[in-house]
Amino acid sequence: MTDDGIRLLAAAVAVLPLLGVALGLGKIFSEWISSVARNPGAGETIQPVGLLGFALTEAIALFALIIAFIILFVG
Repeated sequence: MTDDGIRLLAAAVAVLPLLGVALGLGKIFSEWISSVARNPGAGETIQPVGLLGFALTEAIALFALIIAFIILFVG
């Protein structure tokens, strides 16, 4: 296997956490929507927590992409 092949394989492995991010975001928003549907008055209380969960989960995706780009283009 050449260096380019190993680099592509490593970048593909570095992007695997995106599957977990997609599942996590789906879970966050499905629970958020169902909780607001059950109790519409709690929407203002739940919104900051939901947005924080979204931001932290999305940060994992950005870190995974940055690592994959570093593997691909640096070195």
